[in-house]
Amino acid sequence: MKLAMLARNPELYSHRRLVQAARKRGHDIEVIDTLKCYMNISSHRPDVRYKGRSLEGFDAVIPRIGASITFYGLAVLRQFEMMGVYPLNESVAIGRSRDKLRGMQLLSRKGIGLPVTAFAHVTSQADDLIEMVGGTPLVIKLLEGTQGIGVVLAETRSSARSMIEAFGGVEANILVQEFIKEAEGTDIRAFVIGGKVVASIQRTGARGDFRSNLHRGGKAKPIKVTPEERSTAVRAAKILGLNVCGVDMLRSNHGPVVMEVNSTPGLEGIETATNVDIAGMVIEFLEKHAKPNHTKTRGEG
Repeated sequence: MKLAMLARNPELYSHRRLVQAARKRGHDIEVIDTLKCYMNISSHRPDVRYKGRSLEGFDAVIPRIGASITFYGLAVLRQFEMMGVYPLNESVAIGRSRDKLRGMQLLSRKGIGLPVTAFAHVTSQADDLIEMVGGTPLVIKLLEGTQGIGVVLAETRSSARSMIEAFGGVEANILVQEFIKEAEGTDIRAFVIGGKVVASIQRTGARGDFRSNLHRGGKAKPIKVTPEERSTAVRAAKILGLNVCGVDMLRSNHGPVVMEVNSTPGLEGIETATNVDIAGMVIEFLEKHAKPNHTKTRGEG
């Protein structure tokens, strides 16, 4: 197969591993800087151009679109879809996952366990928001935050009120969530490929930090998920329409609750902890499913 990978930094571990896995299996793969693509969006012949040439003839595209370039990255991916190129994850599905509020609304509608969550923009009703999620301690998140940035723990009512009012002062969209104390600073990432959990890890935050992101000094170890956790991860991926994703869950007293579904999950932490060839499995999925004009939405939606 001839594969394109949309990625800004080819030296990242995840990107190097995907290139390595593709070439090991005999495929031709090119890493394309997403922001250097430009497009002919005329209806009779959609085209993506890169460094003065047309990006034609690809069998599949692997989108590794950073959160900061979501808008432009999805436009490029949609163009590939309109050209009939098979995407590892479709643009519509990635868009759902990147919109945290929309993603949670979709998961909630289908009965997926979630932490009690309130959403607000500018509000003078901080106390009401606090009550909605069961009081303090609680977690406040910027809607656009990633990798633990813009996530704070408010342990008292006064600190929660001050933080909510501060975010309101800069007109930020925020999520206010119950704090799952029994998770004890750990979460589970289940890596889903093609409707199956292929590997899972438990992530523990750095000392004194309730966030478990590996980018922020957290540690990971392999873990066996329960049947309920496995089912939750697979269902969450399916609801958002993602073929490949990392589903982050907490173990609460009332079962697994989904914190986030990551459509561009990193490979380093989970491959290192589990010794599972995730990159190879991703390429194998494309071998089985990549067909011309096989995108469900064809860039629509």
